[in-house]
Amino acid sequence: MDRLDELALYVAIIDAGSLAGAARRSRRSAAAATRALASLEARAGTRLVERTTRRLAPTPAGLELAERARFLLAGYEAAVSGAAGDAVRGLVRVTAPVLFGRKHVAPVVSGFLDAYAEVQVELVLADRNLDLVEEGIDVALRIGQLAESRLVARRVGQVSRVVVASPGYLAVRGTPRTPADLADHDTILGTVRANIREWRFGANRVRLTPRLIVNEVEAALVAARAGRGIAQVLSYQAAEDIAAGRLVRLLVSHEPPPVPVQLVTPSQGLRPARVNAFLDYATDALRALPVLHAAKSEG
Repeated sequence: MDRLDELALYVAIIDAGSLAGAARRSRRSAAAATRALASLEARAGTRLVERTTRRLAPTPAGLELAERARFLLAGYEAAVSGAAGDAVRGLVRVTAPVLFGRKHVAPVVSGFLDAYAEVQVELVLADRNLDLVEEGIDVALRIGQLAESRLVARRVGQVSRVVVASPGYLAVRGTPRTPADLADHDTILGTVRANIREWRFGANRVRLTPRLIVNEVEAALVAARAGRGIAQVLSYQAAEDIAAGRLVRLLVSHEPPPVPVQLVTPSQGLRPARVNAFLDYATDALRALPVLHAAKSEG
């Protein structure tokens, strides 16, 4: 391992807070991360991290070395990019929710690959929020308010939580006019949390006795299209069904405020040209999507 690789692995150790996390992010073995840290501490003549049972924490000397290492690595990246005429090349790791990623992020990735011949993209679709540092993710698409203040976000649109049912169901059971009317209807609950039996409409909560409970949104949509009852999903998830008339959007005036859709990165620091290129390309492409404007229109 050369000295620049060693410094990059050290920075990954500090960011991830663990040797295993740094190894995953850097595509190295845990043994390599351990050797890099030991080698740097030996040459520095001081302890760079404090080891606990759960996490590695940098010492003051370790923090100082990490900052200098970031500056040096960023300069190296800039020098190499400049020598290549700011060429965009290398791997970009991206994550997104499964359904949104399949329908909307995958086409963006395809267009990006067409635009930049020397890049590779790894697209990880997952409905749980991956730890960007721990998993070595460059860019994530997140729906909803961000829980992690350290993330840097670009807003690309918004979506609403909508209530939908099939025309056939409504023809037989009637159309609810207020959230309270849902008590007289069959509902389809999509949740993996068995103790949650309610839908929120702004500050109001409606307790439910669902006829069907599923833990995956596509299954809830299949059931709703089949007339099994009323479902609540995100607007982009039902957009095609609503446009095609397979589902009707209900209770629009009672919908909670839209939630943001954002592209996020682990930090604002100096990012590789390939990551900046993907952010710019994806921002423009996603902002052009009609499904991210969450317009209220009741069928």
